[in-house]
Amino acid sequence: MTEVEVTPGEGKTSFSGIPESQFIDDVDSYMQGEENAENKIRALEEMHQKYKFMENSLSMRKKRLRAQVPDIKSSLLVIEKLRTKKKNDENMETQFLLSDQVYAKADIPPTDKVCLWLGANVMLEYTLDDAEDLLTKNLSSAEKNLAEIAFDLDYLRDQMTITEVTMARLYNWNVKKKKETKKN
Repeated sequence: MTEVEVTPGEGKTSFSGIPESQFIDDVDSYMQGEENAENKIRALEEMHQKYKFMENSLSMRKKRLRAQVPDIKSSLLVIEKLRTKKKNDENMETQFLLSDQVYAKADIPPTDKVCLWLGANVMLEYTLDDAEDLLTKNLSSAEKNLAEIAFDLDYLRDQMTITEVTMARLYNWNVKKKKETKKN
């Protein structure tokens, strides 16, 4: 797979629009006038759960795309082989999958057409050149999306860490405040 360099657009910190977590430098000034931090901690816990959900969603997309890339590459190889066989006016012998672990032999005469399975019970016939163009475009798009998802996952993990640290600092501030209240 080729390396794709990605950075979000101007003013954006992620491709998926992941909200940025705010790090609190000074908890005392942040909590000024507040008696306890439980409501703020609860809000941060809710945000943390949203980050977890986003992480799961992005990981699933990444897994699907990682499975697609080898399929697209193998389809491109088959198109190249069909093109070579057509140029040499040779039949191509192959085996194809009928169902789980059941293959059938096929003898494919020279052709300049190929059918691509597009999904959702849709298959279309393309010329070899059109099919190669489509698959090449799909491959570059999948690789770009993989790079964007990897970037977003890194960004998301940073936001989760910031949120966890902030929750811990607020919790500690709350404990300290309760101790001070008991002393008085």
